[in-house]
Amino acid sequence: MPKQKTHKGTKKRFRLTAKGKAKHRSAGTSHLAARMEQKRKRNLRGTKVLDGVEGQKIREALGKYSY
Repeated sequence: MPKQKTHKGTKKRFRLTAKGKAKHRSAGTSHLAARMEQKRKRNLRGTKVLDGVEGQKIREALGKYSY
């Protein structure tokens, strides 16, 4: 049986927390922020956590590596 390979695109975009939830950077934060409202920019700061099925899919794609 072949080994499960790590999905490299997923590895670059997500990290797992200690409990196995997936953390990611919010979309739309890299450029073109001048036209956004301040409230929207403020809410996009930092990282967000995915729960449930999406987190499970990401865990499978990462294999055994969290970062």
